[in-house]
Amino acid sequence: MSSGKSRTQDFRPTQDPGSPGDPFPENHPAARRQSRIIIVSDARLYREGLALSLASIDRVAVVGIADTLASALTCIEENSPDVALLDIVMPEALTLPDAVAAARARVKIVAFSVAETEDEICACAEAGIAGYVSRNGSKEDLVAAVENALRGEVVCSARMAASLFRRLAVRVRTTRQPGPEAMLTSREHDIVALIDGGLSNKEIARQLKISTPTVKNHVHNILEKLQVRRRGAAAAVLREAAVARATLRPPPRRQELSEGAAPALADR
Repeated sequence: MSSGKSRTQDFRPTQDPGSPGDPFPENHPAARRQSRIIIVSDARLYREGLALSLASIDRVAVVGIADTLASALTCIEENSPDVALLDIVMPEALTLPDAVAAARARVKIVAFSVAETEDEICACAEAGIAGYVSRNGSKEDLVAAVENALRGEVVCSARMAASLFRRLAVRVRTTRQPGPEAMLTSREHDIVALIDGGLSNKEIARQLKISTPTVKNHVHNILEKLQVRRRGAAAAVLREAAVARATLRPPPRRQELSEGAAPALADR
């Protein structure tokens, strides 16, 4: 339903949505809302319909809408919202928290249209989403999620809380288990690094200023400790262990969201 053109725009609903015209006067209750929000969705009907619907609630003020993740960053920069309501169905929606964090923007991300499954809720939590509203959630649920996020709170079902606890326990156990690199001595690490660089035993001996038989003994011990048969396989085991460790760290930005949008926001 998107126009196909990336855009961001201010949104200030009129008293009569059916006839565009004057915005709310300054003394109207809608002009004194507490929580400034933007709406991010690639479906025009969703973003504009939601903005008009929220106009009847005086605790929030819709200050902008965006139809792409890149334009959302621009909208955040221009409007300084408290919360960004994010349509989770958008492609790469979960990259927005990473981009916001990289830009050091002080805005909470609340996802809507979330399928209340373990995988999707946990994915939102791991991405840094501050709150969510399920596909069956109401307008009041959305406002409550915004206010909870601003208080640093999130509401989820007991079943989803149990799922998050299980995921956390698995991650902690995984990080506590010693990797294959912990089995090797410092000298053996040096030898594996040189093996990975394509050096022969003789070349390694010259590099480390030790005898070739000593290198062979080290290689034999390395293969036994890592339970592999070939020198190259030992180097591969350590490379794979390094990749596995990296996946347990907070994920980097998974996609460049715009041409210079995030750096521009970071300069604020």
